[in-house]
Amino acid sequence: MQALAQAGAANFETVRFVLTDMDETLTYQGRLAAATYDALERLQRAGVKIVPVTAAPAGWCDQMARMWPVDGVIGENGGLFFERAEGHGLVRKFWHAPADQPGIAARLAEIGQQVRDAVPQAVFAEDQSFRLTSLAFAQPDDVSIRAAIITALRNAGADVTVNNLWVLGWLGGYDKLAMTRRVMAEAYGVDIDAEPDTVLYVGDSTNDAPMFSFFRHTVGVSTVTRYLSEIPVPPNWIAAGPGGAGFVEAADAVIRSRKP
Repeated sequence: MQALAQAGAANFETVRFVLTDMDETLTYQGRLAAATYDALERLQRAGVKIVPVTAAPAGWCDQMARMWPVDGVIGENGGLFFERAEGHGLVRKFWHAPADQPGIAARLAEIGQQVRDAVPQAVFAEDQSFRLTSLAFAQPDDVSIRAAIITALRNAGADVTVNNLWVLGWLGGYDKLAMTRRVMAEAYGVDIDAEPDTVLYVGDSTNDAPMFSFFRHTVGVSTVTRYLSEIPVPPNWIAAGPGGAGFVEAADAVIRSRKP
């Protein structure tokens, strides 16, 4: 990783999309700073499209897509995409076809109960009721309990990842990168395999690993160092600041690279 402050003005001149994690990347200690919100607005004014790619629940994503200066939100670690529409509307798309969604939801409910039976200390995240495509368990302080939750999810056939807030489970074999590939093609007409350098990704933790591995333009906010042992390919650049402060550095670097 190189310090982002050392990046030249031309480093990000091909970037037309900023994709970013949300929790502890746009936020810091659970709060969204005014400077971070302003950075999102400045990116949009510079002609850059912004799509948070987050493990956050559908309920949060609905609010972000409607009210934040973003173009859409990929949520629940890839299970859904809410795209801003005219006026107050949203276009909602899901990884699973509509006909499959009721069965997936029923199976997730069964898996959630199986995990709680196997690991009595497992506690659903407070936002679980706002989720449509995933299970989220609160990150326990005890690493052995976290490991037991992960094992129980996998034994039940779920896909699993973790971030700084949750242990996450879902069904379908996708991740942040898989849904990003689909969304970029269908919503924006961009083949990321042919044009990966149109995207800059900013993240902070383990579930950002597929994005860090794929894209060349990647930035970790400073707290990414806590998770490097769980990230096979680290981000190419690291910001000096944590959370939203680090995101502002990334936004400024992209804006500087824009040609007049």
